[in-house]
Amino acid sequence: MVTVRVPAKVNVQLGVGGVRPDGYHDLANVFFAVALGDEVTATAADGVTLTCTGPDADAVPLDGTNLAARAARLLAAHHGLADPGVHLHIAKAIPVAGGMAGGSADGAAALVACDALWGLDTPLETLLELAAELGSDVPFALLGGVALGRGRGEILEALPVSGTFHWVFAVADGGLSTPAVFRECDRIREESGTGATIDDVPTPDADPALLAALADGDPVALADALSNDLQAAAVSLRPSLADTLHAGTEAGALAALVSGSGPTCAFLAKDADAAAHIAATLRTSGTCRTAHATYGPVPGARVVSAPTP
Repeated sequence: MVTVRVPAKVNVQLGVGGVRPDGYHDLANVFFAVALGDEVTATAADGVTLTCTGPDADAVPLDGTNLAARAARLLAAHHGLADPGVHLHIAKAIPVAGGMAGGSADGAAALVACDALWGLDTPLETLLELAAELGSDVPFALLGGVALGRGRGEILEALPVSGTFHWVFAVADGGLSTPAVFRECDRIREESGTGATIDDVPTPDADPALLAALADGDPVALADALSNDLQAAAVSLRPSLADTLHAGTEAGALAALVSGSGPTCAFLAKDADAAAHIAATLRTSGTCRTAHATYGPVPGARVVSAPTP
């Protein structure tokens, strides 16, 4: 039995370029890993099977479409294992379809857990390549920390960061489809007259002010630099998010933004005490289902329990 803990992410910058001919968008995506995370436990078994517990566990697919199951099969195929055997148990804490890459995190955790369970010793570079095959956010869940993602987000560059930043995440009822949010972003751009293709929207780049704030460990400067090009689209599809963002700001957050494609909302706090106050206020605000105070950055997927050799 091998247990791997894997972090959720918040995008402290999500710059979205125009839609490409292949339907994707070039991104300048600054990932930030936080301590709120899932645990995936791999146990020897016949075939590949899944179970899940935790909030919204009933919304997690337990068939071959689950990224954790796909990760196990992909790793086995890479190593020529004809009959991979593993049972994967996912203990959820990351909101499902919440813009915090919970499914991608589970895929990354499954790669690490199966690699350890099967004694494969796969190099990190190879695991990152396999992760990119699974999805754009999976490689970052392996690395953790803070990183700039380019392309679709899968081409990563680790970024320097100092100190600890404190966050609150307000969880909404239900999820939002990431493709639907991107389509809404394109629609809003077309409707505004700016156009939505790569010929209309310049390729985004990381904000120097944001990079400096991270390197300096300055939460006030980071608050001023947070941005998400998908936020308007997420709020358009879920107007109640505007009330959540307002409630967190009124409770003392330095800044508020939709996390990724939403609908989870992220709030940057000045310290741990402020984060605890903001989370408590949001829980009673009537604008979200619950709220979690946490911190970061933290490492990526890592083994926390394994048999003694």
